[in-house]
Amino acid sequence: MAENETSEQFAPPSPQGADEDYEHLLADYSHFVPPAEDEVLQGRVLKVTPKDVIVDFAYKIEGIVPIDQFTGPSGEVTVKPGDVIDVMVDHHAERVEGYVTLSHQKAARLRVWDDLEAAFEQQLTISGRITGRVKGGMSVDVGLIAFMPGSQVDVRALRNLDSLVGQDVPVKIIKLNRRRGNVVVSRRAAVEQEVNQRKSVTLEHLQEGAVVTGIVKNLTEYGAFVDLGGIDGLLHVTDMSHGRVGHPSEILQPGDQVTVQVLKYEPQKERISLGMKQLLPDPWENIEERYPVESHVIGRVVNVADYGAFVELEPGVEGLIHVSEMTWSRRMKHPSKVVKPGDQVETVVLEVHARERRISLGLKQLEANPWSTIAERYSIGSVVEGRVRNMTDFGAFIEIEEGIDGLVHVSDLSWTKRVKHPSEILRKGSITQAVILGIDAQAKRLSLGVKQLQPDAWETYFQNHNVNDIVHGRICRLASFGAFVELAEGVEGLCHFSETPGYSGRKSDPPPVQVGQEFDFKIIRMNEEEKKIGLSLKAIAEDEERNRLEDYQRQAAAATSRVEQFRTATDRGGHD
Repeated sequence: MAENETSEQFAPPSPQGADEDYEHLLADYSHFVPPAEDEVLQGRVLKVTPKDVIVDFAYKIEGIVPIDQFTGPSGEVTVKPGDVIDVMVDHHAERVEGYVTLSHQKAARLRVWDDLEAAFEQQLTISGRITGRVKGGMSVDVGLIAFMPGSQVDVRALRNLDSLVGQDVPVKIIKLNRRRGNVVVSRRAAVEQEVNQRKSVTLEHLQEGAVVTGIVKNLTEYGAFVDLGGIDGLLHVTDMSHGRVGHPSEILQPGDQVTVQVLKYEPQKERISLGMKQLLPDPWENIEERYPVESHVIGRVVNVADYGAFVELEPGVEGLIHVSEMTWSRRMKHPSKVVKPGDQVETVVLEVHARERRISLGLKQLEANPWSTIAERYSIGSVVEGRVRNMTDFGAFIEIEEGIDGLVHVSDLSWTKRVKHPSEILRKGSITQAVILGIDAQAKRLSLGVKQLQPDAWETYFQNHNVNDIVHGRICRLASFGAFVELAEGVEGLCHFSETPGYSGRKSDPPPVQVGQEFDFKIIRMNEEEKKIGLSLKAIAEDEERNRLEDYQRQAAAATSRVEQFRTATDRGGHD
């Protein structure tokens, strides 16, 4: 017993004040009780030396922590006097006389585990920094290194995981084993929770017609997906602008903030259609005042189709130049021969239909209509020359000048031939002459004839022959009722079988004549208007029989006359 200590000081307390004295005793001597193993304590930094950090941890004795536990990546010391830090007694470290050896790293690690367990049990979202790529996923610093599988990085598959390295991201702990020191985290779960929370708030206020703000997430060929707050809406390319938009990237980029209107909302399918142009003035209002009929306007060709070209007059207003309104010529094959996308063109407004949002434009109206003066430049009966541009079953079109095509009907190609198709007489692209037969400027029709360049063989034949004439001909073809006879080049007559000698009228009998035979025929009928000539072989035979009878009668009469003369002469001789 020390000299200055008396027995009264260590005498047992009186029974009445035993509890109070014991509590005072614990309070006086508690700082001598060593802390439990793995107990985390709080200490205040007293001094920082080049090798150690001196810490007061409330046990009437100072602790010491190696300076390297407070050294940053660049060698800087991360604490200063007065800082409060977590420490615990390090029983395995080398002892320093006069100090208790402490460890800040072990205390911090235990504190992290406690925080992680609490976050795991309560399903809290914590922050972690992605430190790098590892096999199967990413490593994440959440106070200690945790593992995040690749499938848990995001709600959608990411192609470039390296882009996340070094970023601070929200995560949730999905698996924890303190004994093994394993922690598995998920950014996907944290994002989904945040999205669902935002989505619930968004859907409470979402309705058709509402004007909302969102962020462009990604673009496609047909539109843009906009994040409205936990739920995406589709902004179709046709609803971005009143003008023509070739691709959404011409107007928007991912990350852009946009103000849109909800056009359609289907709660069951969570499908949202959005629009931007609906928030802008309609360019078709008062369109008739801005683009009156017959006014000249200038625009940009934005598209060329088989049937015409579309011209943008202003954003959201386009007009169509139909292929028939591009040139007075009918031989233009495709509008691209006249205009191409990007061209600045002057046009004439032909029609305006505001309700249908259509404007009809014309190019050819900028030039004089060649049909308006055609009657002054051409006359019926005049001979013209042109190129054969097109052929159909019923005739051929000949261009006699730019914008003026005339039709040669198949019946006006030849006087003599039975033409079934104009290609039998003409060749496409060739230059030929024709006679103008008719002019209809109002209907834009010009009738031409090729056969009129030569005399009409029928007309000549009718002028030189009459009924009862004997003509020579060749059987060129047979029909069930008669034979067609070629009388001259291009001129045919018909000899009915009833006009052939010995015709019985029985269908079973063979034809009385054959193709290729030549005979003399008698013309028994002629119709110049219908170009018909009736022939007869029987009339020839009858005429021959009649002629023979007449010859016989003439010969008999002559003989009778001679007999009478002889008798007369004889009678005179007897009297003499």
